Amino acid sequence: VTAIGSIGIDLSAFAFLGGAIGIGLGFGLQKVVSNFVSGIILLMDNSIKPGDVIEIEGTYGWINNLRARYASVITRDGTEHLIPNEDLITQKVINWSFTDDLVRVRVPIGVSYKADPHHCIQLILAVAASTNRVLDTPAPNCLLLGFGDSSIDLELRMWIADPSNGVGAVRSELLLKVWDTFKDNDIEIPYPQRDLHIRSGEILHVKRDNPDPE
Repeated sequence: VTAIGSIGIDLSAFAFLGGAIGIGLGFGLQKVVSNFVSGIILLMDNSIKPGDVIEIEGTYGWINNLRARYASVITRDGTEHLIPNEDLITQKVINWSFTDDLVRVRVPIGVSYKADPHHCIQLILAVAASTNRVLDTPAPNCLLLGFGDSSIDLELRMWIADPSNGVGAVRSELLLKVWDTFKDNDIEIPYPQRDLHIRSGEILHVKRDNPDPE
């Protein structure tokens, strides 16, 4: 170093350049180190593991494998998402199969005020019992949640044991069966509607001070 300085080379420029490179590398490696450490945490606490069905920021699928920097998540349509390990630590993650594979699915159903809610509940439970993926134990349950503006609001609560096959698929299958069953029993599924009442008021006469000449 003394020899380089003796020949007239300013070492302060090299020191500044080295510091800038060090800062750049530090910022560049920050995410890499964070993802690596997050991956170690995930492996240690076993909160997310290959085969789990998760949902994070609108992405729903199952964990294919865990890597040092990211987790591979495959969705129902075959798309593979590479989720950074840091996001699995810092973001809200729904693990549908953390403890077991049992998942309760809620299906809201509205019926007309002309229908008998007791009869509707019996029909809905019969439909749930005839749907393959719906478990017998715990048994499905149908509740009356309230009286809405246009419908009697019911909700079916049922359990499935295979969330990796999709929650939307079993919900769609059940709703189609409910539609057919309601049509066979002349039960109307209402749609939002409003009644408009017009009041008759006094006639307003307008007098013009300066009528246009003919």
